[in-house]
Amino acid sequence: MNYLSVEKLSKSYHEKPLFNDITFGIDQGQKVALVGKNGSGKSTLLRIIAGAESPDSGRVIFRKGIRVGYLPQNPDFGRHLTIRDYIFSIDNELLATISAYEAFLENHQNDLSGREYVQLVIKMDALGAWEYEAQIKQILGKLGLHDLGAYTDELSGGQRKRVALAAMLVSKPDFLILDEPTNHLDIEVIEWLEKHLSTQNLSLLLVTHDRYFLEEITNEIIEIDNTGLYTYKGNYSFYLEKKAERKAKENAEIAKAKNLLVKELDWLKRMPRARGTKAKYRVDAVHELMEKADKSIEEDAMTLRVSTRRQGKKILELYDISLSFNGEKFIDRFSYTFKKRDRIGVVGKNGVGKTTLLNIITGDLMPDHGEVVIGETTHFGYYRQEPPNWPEDMKVIDVVKEVAEVIKLADGAYISAAQFLNHFLFPHDMHHTPVSKLSGGEKRRLQLLRVLIKAPNFLILDEPTNDLDILTLNVLEDYLLAFEGTIMIVSHDRYFMDKLTNHLFVFEGKGMIHDFPGNYSDYKNHRVKQAGQRIKKERKTDTVIKQPEAKTIRQKLTYKEMRELESLEVEIGELEEKKQELLAQMNAGSQGHEELMKLSRELEQLAETMEAKENRWLELSERL
Repeated sequence: MNYLSVEKLSKSYHEKPLFNDITFGIDQGQKVALVGKNGSGKSTLLRIIAGAESPDSGRVIFRKGIRVGYLPQNPDFGRHLTIRDYIFSIDNELLATISAYEAFLENHQNDLSGREYVQLVIKMDALGAWEYEAQIKQILGKLGLHDLGAYTDELSGGQRKRVALAAMLVSKPDFLILDEPTNHLDIEVIEWLEKHLSTQNLSLLLVTHDRYFLEEITNEIIEIDNTGLYTYKGNYSFYLEKKAERKAKENAEIAKAKNLLVKELDWLKRMPRARGTKAKYRVDAVHELMEKADKSIEEDAMTLRVSTRRQGKKILELYDISLSFNGEKFIDRFSYTFKKRDRIGVVGKNGVGKTTLLNIITGDLMPDHGEVVIGETTHFGYYRQEPPNWPEDMKVIDVVKEVAEVIKLADGAYISAAQFLNHFLFPHDMHHTPVSKLSGGEKRRLQLLRVLIKAPNFLILDEPTNDLDILTLNVLEDYLLAFEGTIMIVSHDRYFMDKLTNHLFVFEGKGMIHDFPGNYSDYKNHRVKQAGQRIKKERKTDTVIKQPEAKTIRQKLTYKEMRELESLEVEIGELEEKKQELLAQMNAGSQGHEELMKLSRELEQLAETMEAKENRWLELSERL
C-alpha cells in the first residue's frame, strides 16, 4: 500500500539546482534513508515532503487519512510552552486525556477520590489509554524527559531535539520523517531509538550520518547525486556495494564516450565545406557524447593534507583534577598523562561533564582542584560542538583568510586559501558566497577546515560528526588515522569511535572517570560480559550459601520461579536471534510489499514478546 508519492519534484536554492524532476514512492512499512553530500538538498527535500517548504515544481501526495510526523534538524517551538504542553499538543483525544490525567496526578496528589479524578479514570478506561500511557512514560524516560513542567524556550539545543523527538514518537504516526534524529543524543539513547524504530510497523524517511543506525533500521536507500535520484533496495551495506558497481559502470561509459568522441570530432572536422550536408542525427549524437564525456570520471573528493606541528616528549599531564558546579561533582580527582598518538574516545550520558573536561584541558575552565601541565610544543586544535557564529554576510573565502592566507601542506608545499577551499569541496563559484547561504553541513565543514589549517598536533573534536555528510566523514576518518599527533574525540557516532579510538574515558557519573582499553564496541561487549558474569556469580552464591540464608532467599523466589528465571534467559536469547534473522530478511531488499508487511508485523509482535519477557526477567532478578 503506497503511503507517499513524490512526482516530478524540482527545487533550486539561490540559483543552485538541488534536485530536478525527481519521482519516487514509499509504501507502508518501508524504512528509507536519504543520503547525499552536504548541500545536495536532503533537508530541503524533507521540508518539502513535510509541507514546511514549497517546491519549484512537482507535487507531494500522502495517502488520505494517515498521520504524518516530522522532526526537523533544528526544532523551533515558536512560543512559551511547557514540555508537557508541546508533547501533548497534537490534536488527538487519547493524548489529550492522558495529558489531563498526568497533570491531575502531578498537581492533586492528595485528592484522588473527587469527581474530576473519577471522570478521568472512566475516560482512560473507555479509550483503552492505560497501556498507551505506559508506552509514553517509557519513551519519555528513555529520552531523559522527567520534568514535563520545564519550558521549551529555556532548554538547550540537545534537550529541544529530545522533546521534539518525544512528541513525534508518542503521537504514533503512520509515516515518520526524521532529519538527523541522532544529533545531540547520547549513545545509550541512540541504541534504544534504533531498537524502537526497527521494530515499529510504520513508514520512515530519514536523513542521518550514523552508519550503524542506517545499517540496522533501513531497508531502502535513496541517494541524491548531481540533482538526480538513485534507489537501492537494501540496507547501508547493500547500498555501498551497489553504488560502487554503479560508479564503475558510469566510469566505463564515460571512458567509452571519450574514446568515441575523438572519432566523431574527427569526422566532423573532415570536409568542412560539406558540413551542412552531414546527417543531423549524427551531429546531435556528437553533442550528447560531449555532454557525457564532460562528466568527471572520479567522484569529487575532499583531500586533507594539512601539515602537523612537531610534538615534544611532554604532551599534556592532568594531576588530580576535580570540578563541581552548584554542588554537583562532574570530575573527581582524575589524573592522566597523554602519550604520542593517543586515540582517546570520551563517552557518557549527556550532562555528565565530557565537554567540561575538554574545556579544562584547553584552559577555557579552571579546575577547583588539581593541575594541568601542557607541553611546550603542544598546540591544540579545538573543534567545538557549538556551530560557528560568523557574520551572515561574511564570505566563505574570508572565513579562511581570517586564519591564514597561505596554508602549508603535509609535503611541505604551500597553497593559497582559495586553492585549499577547492580541496574541501568548496569550488571557486562558492568562495564569495555569504556563509548565511551555506547548508548546516557546509558550515561545519568550513569550521573543520579552520581548525586544521592551524596545523595542531593535539586535536580535540567535540561531536565532529554532527551535520557532516558520510563522504566528508570517510575522508576525515582517513586523515585522523594518519594523523601523527594526539586525538581526543567526544562523539555519539559509534562507527566513528570504533574506527578511530583505542581507549576510552568513560564518564560514569558523580565525577568518576574510568580509563577503558579499547573502542566503543569493545566497551559495550565488556559491559554485556560483566552483566552475564554477575548473574552467574549470583547463581553460584545461591547454591553454596548457608542454609539459614538460603531459606530467606527461597521465601523471595520459589523453586518454580528460579526455573522460570533460567528458562527466560534462554528464551530471550532465542528471541534475539530470531529478531536478527527477521531484520536480515527485511534489509535484504528482495521481498515484495506483502512479504515485507508480514515480516514487519512479525517483528513488532516479537518485540512485544521480548519486552514482556525482559520485564519479567528483571522482576525476578531484582527479587533474587
